[in-house]
Amino acid sequence: MRLLARAEDRMKLKQAAFAKQYQAILGKYLQSRSDPGLGVARKLGVRAMVLGLATLDLAKIHETALFALLIPRDSDHVRNGLIRRGVTFFTEAITPIEEIHRGALEANMHLKEMLATLSKRTRELAASRKELKGEVRKCKIAENSLRISEKSTKQLLMKSEDMHEEMRLLSRRLLSVQEEERKRISRELHDVVAQTLTGINVQLSSLTMRSTADAESLQTKIASTQRLVEDSVEIVHRFARDLRPTALDDLGLVPAIRSYLKLFTQQSGIAVRFIASMPIDELSGDHRTALYRVMQEAVTNISRHAEASQGRVSLKKQDTSVCLEIRDDGRGFPEIEQGVEVIAKRLGLVGMRERIEMVGGRFSVKSQPGNGTHVRVTIPQASTKCQKHKR
Repeated sequence: MRLLARAEDRMKLKQAAFAKQYQAILGKYLQSRSDPGLGVARKLGVRAMVLGLATLDLAKIHETALFALLIPRDSDHVRNGLIRRGVTFFTEAITPIEEIHRGALEANMHLKEMLATLSKRTRELAASRKELKGEVRKCKIAENSLRISEKSTKQLLMKSEDMHEEMRLLSRRLLSVQEEERKRISRELHDVVAQTLTGINVQLSSLTMRSTADAESLQTKIASTQRLVEDSVEIVHRFARDLRPTALDDLGLVPAIRSYLKLFTQQSGIAVRFIASMPIDELSGDHRTALYRVMQEAVTNISRHAEASQGRVSLKKQDTSVCLEIRDDGRGFPEIEQGVEVIAKRLGLVGMRERIEMVGGRFSVKSQPGNGTHVRVTIPQASTKCQKHKR
């Protein structure tokens, strides 16, 4: 048994050495540019026959050697040419075996056909698989792009419809507000200024008819007329301040806010504390106007709608922005009341937001029933930054 096992081991070693020799000779044949002849292939076939290798054994050795010699990076054209040359080499190598084993000729021909068909089918499947992967990848990309595009289109359409409705309501409300403001100014001028001026005219008419002997009465009438003139001047000044405060242009943003809040507290009885970071004089005119108007509108809302007992206005800067905050302890309102449906009721909020966005700033309102309202404005500026302050 041991002798038999040793003999089998020696035979396996010989066959392994033959396989290496076969691969080396096949490699030289495939790489040769000129036709070296097939005599060396026939000699290999003779040696295979001596080693007791059958046609299928030699076919396996040939297949292993051929695939080991094919380089994956070679083009399909080069690979096909090498496979054809390998088939020619293999056909010549098995000739000695075929001459002895005629019965194996038919099987050998069938094997060659199978090898050719297998090679062709392998190439076709590889090409089909590569093409299929590319198509699947393209389909996935197209499907994903279509899904994103459809979602974006729906969002843009909904946003466009909302903006259209918002603009329609804003246009109507702005016309109404402008008309109401004109009516108010007209009524103020007619009921206050016009009546005061009429009183002055009556006083002057009576003065012309009085005797100069009544000096004391004349002085009294003159003093009364002067007071009427002073009241008229004050009313005109008030209108001018409402339209455009001179302090904003002459003194700057902080003095203008302080002056307005002082007058607001006197007239409304609502204490509003003012905290300012100095200086903020480098703001542009548009920025000063936007901040002042937002402060004015927010503070006016405190007396009109908030039912608050006190408020606070802070104006501070640090690093890259300026921050304006207005808080009150009033009744507040649900945050859901900031949609298109209530724009007409809260046009002031829309106007404030529009003013700030026109100068590149950000506007936000936070409010809850019973917790007051917090208006926050941030405007970018070199070397300034907004800090959010706690109540």
